[in-house]
Amino acid sequence: MTNMPEAKLAREAELCYASVAMVTDFDCWHPEHDHVTVEVVGRTLSANADKARALVKAVVPVIGAPRGPCPAGCDRALDHALVTAPDHRDPALLAKLDAIAGRVLG
Repeated sequence: MTNMPEAKLAREAELCYASVAMVTDFDCWHPEHDHVTVEVVGRTLSANADKARALVKAVVPVIGAPRGPCPAGCDRALDHALVTAPDHRDPALLAKLDAIAGRVLG
């Protein structure tokens, strides 16, 4: 029910990250909303799936296009994240982290 782990991992990998959440029902928190039924959730899920497909179709060409540096700095998030001196870094750990942080560890 949260995107915190994914957002943190994306930041560590210097990836721009956005979350899309689609509500299926309000009855768990909205006191004036009708109780939810399986049928209502099914209809809403189906409608949300259609919306999600349309969203992916619209955004893939945009996010796949060549672009410059991220204005929010996502692609440089690790520039100042390392505090361990280079001579104290474990070579085996550096090898494991190369795919994600090789740019700043190398």
